[in-house]
Amino acid sequence: MSYQTDIEVAVRGGRLMNEVEERVLQSIDLDGMLEYLCDLIAVRSLVGYETAGQQHVAAQMERCGLEVDVWDLDFDELSQHPAFSIEEERERGLGVVGVWGEDAGGRSLILNGHVDVVPAGDEDLWNYPPWQGTVADGRVYGRGAADMKGGLCCALFAAKAVQDAGVLLKGRLILESVIGEEDGGVGTLAAVLRGYSADGAIVAEPTELAVAPAQAGAFNFRVTIPGKAAHGCVREEGVSPIEKFIPIHEALMTLECERNEGHQDPLYARYKLPNALCIGTVRAGTWASSVAESLVFEGRYGIAVDEDQEAARRALEEVVAEAAQADPWLRDHPPVVEWWGGQFYPARTPVEHPLVQAISGALGDVAGGDPILEGMTYGADMGLLVNVGHTPTVLFGPGDVRVSHRPDEYVAVRELETAVRTLALTALRFCGYEA
Repeated sequence: MSYQTDIEVAVRGGRLMNEVEERVLQSIDLDGMLEYLCDLIAVRSLVGYETAGQQHVAAQMERCGLEVDVWDLDFDELSQHPAFSIEEERERGLGVVGVWGEDAGGRSLILNGHVDVVPAGDEDLWNYPPWQGTVADGRVYGRGAADMKGGLCCALFAAKAVQDAGVLLKGRLILESVIGEEDGGVGTLAAVLRGYSADGAIVAEPTELAVAPAQAGAFNFRVTIPGKAAHGCVREEGVSPIEKFIPIHEALMTLECERNEGHQDPLYARYKLPNALCIGTVRAGTWASSVAESLVFEGRYGIAVDEDQEAARRALEEVVAEAAQADPWLRDHPPVVEWWGGQFYPARTPVEHPLVQAISGALGDVAGGDPILEGMTYGADMGLLVNVGHTPTVLFGPGDVRVSHRPDEYVAVRELETAVRTLALTALRFCGYEA
């Protein structure tokens, strides 16, 4: 099935593209992009095992005519940086960056995407194979289709279209394929520390084609609640940490409610819980007929865009401590709070920034109507690009985060088409080009 006919339309939203813009949009190989996306989905680039995926993308960059930089990440050196965080230890990690265009007085632009994906879970719950890209009913199915191999492919084929159209950009277009986004962003941190920065960056995360100049933060935490082991037949001689968990959980849910009440940021107007607190794992005990020695629970703590991050951490720690003070056992055996794993820092780019204006204008011209500007509630690599790389950044890409990390993950072909056209047009207008 061919989707190429949609690319023939050069007028969207009532605006006539100029000759160069029209030529670039006509050069977009949508069918080739869908084929490559299906191939990339078939590479099981799970968190911690991303090397094959990175090699696959590097080869595609070379086929697209980009100047490609591939290097081995030095995790020992990276771990010394205060923004370093990972959850999965890696034997090897590759950085992959492709560059097109000249430093000839124009602005530089980074297009960033990650190859790492989360496990497929119970594959019997999938209607389509998770490790095989499948085009059906106007969608591409497979693990990573939305989060975010679809967006990464849009970036690749947008750059390819600019080159295929014979357009020379005045500024550099930098494509970053990174690892480790799902567990902290080590790949983007490595690219920043290698020297890759720009006048602007677009991270092609699934935003439902909204332009997102703000990204919330998310910090992983772990709490260990001590108990006292005993045989189950005399459980009253022990202390169950499972029972002690209940009031602490209730206190954390109250904290979540208080932190989200009266949230005024208009970019998050549609969210009831823009800064959600989610407890994802609870582990306790080793034997059914024994009182558990301890309980460990882990969660994700949403951080507001402009929030004092250390104060936010202290707020959670204080709530756990106050809940413990109300219990005689926990008062003498206090829970331990740790901050571990993925630490995604919030970030914002002013809506009046030229990058936000450029991508908003391009999206309006491609899709018609007024673009939606809103903040994303999930953590992503925007925080590293802004806070460490000092590169103004937005999130923009095809797909809905709500179908990520679950069976039958998918991205709509129509959204892929809109995204690749928008990214190509944004690159032209933001970087500038030789007429």
